[in-house]
Amino acid sequence: MGVKCAFQLILMLALLFNVALCKTIKRDVKALNEIKASLGWRVVYSWVGDDPCGDGGLPPWSGVTCTTQGDYRVVTALEVYAVSIVGPFPTAVTNLLDLTRLDLHNNKLTGPIPPQIGRLRHLKILNLRWNKLQDVIPSEIGELKSLTHLYLSFNSFKGEIPRELANLPDLQYLHLHENRLIGRIPPELGTLQKLRHLDVGNNHLVGTIRELIRIEGCFPVLRNLYLNNNYLTGGIPAQIANLTNLEILYLSFNKMSGVIPPGLAHIPRLTYLYLDHNQFSGRLPDAFYKHPFLKELYIEGNAFRPGVNPIGVHQVLEVSDSDFLF
Repeated sequence: MGVKCAFQLILMLALLFNVALCKTIKRDVKALNEIKASLGWRVVYSWVGDDPCGDGGLPPWSGVTCTTQGDYRVVTALEVYAVSIVGPFPTAVTNLLDLTRLDLHNNKLTGPIPPQIGRLRHLKILNLRWNKLQDVIPSEIGELKSLTHLYLSFNSFKGEIPRELANLPDLQYLHLHENRLIGRIPPELGTLQKLRHLDVGNNHLVGTIRELIRIEGCFPVLRNLYLNNNYLTGGIPAQIANLTNLEILYLSFNKMSGVIPPGLAHIPRLTYLYLDHNQFSGRLPDAFYKHPFLKELYIEGNAFRPGVNPIGVHQVLEVSDSDFLF
């Protein structure tokens, strides 16, 4: 055996020996076993052994990802979705302090998100969509400074959108649609320098777009803005043209009025514009009909002058949350 091969063998054995010595940190073992005790059989039947990261030849528990840190293994991801988990949000999750990804979507979780969620300071992705979660969105989510993706859609959250979400410097995707949220959309969200997708459709929100984009230089990289099916009033302000990266603007089914500002037609990559079922009036600037990217302009249910025509064949715009995970 050559010196190089011998060295590689020794290194491999050393790594295997080190992995064998690594134990999962007791805090995480305790938390996962508490979660196991609270979940339904569909999950726990595959959670065998005492160590969620695997031990004695047993694999890690399904949906559990572990990472070696020094002499210990820690749980860095918990992804248990679409398995009909029933019951309250498992508070023990908030003891998994090294989590970077928590995905419990498409279950039947009820009750509130506990305020202890703010302890998960390494969390990058929080996906709780398609559950039956209730109460207000905890302001403590604003303490998750590493968060890039927040999915809380298709639940029964009430109250206002917390302003503290504007404290998430790396947030790129914010999905809050299909809840029971009230009040105004915090204009502070416009200070998020990396926010690309904001969806607050199908809630009970009020206010105006002018209030939302009143902060100078707001939403610098926003591509998709969904405000549909709320109770927004007022017109589309000329300042909307400052959102130069906008590709989708979805305003359907509100109570908005006034004329459409010419600047909206000059947003360079605007692709989908939904104005239907409001109280808009006047004419549409000719620039809309010459726009190089505009594929769909839907205008039904307004008071536009005769001769204002839609663009494209309208289909209900449905975008899956999963399209934006990475």
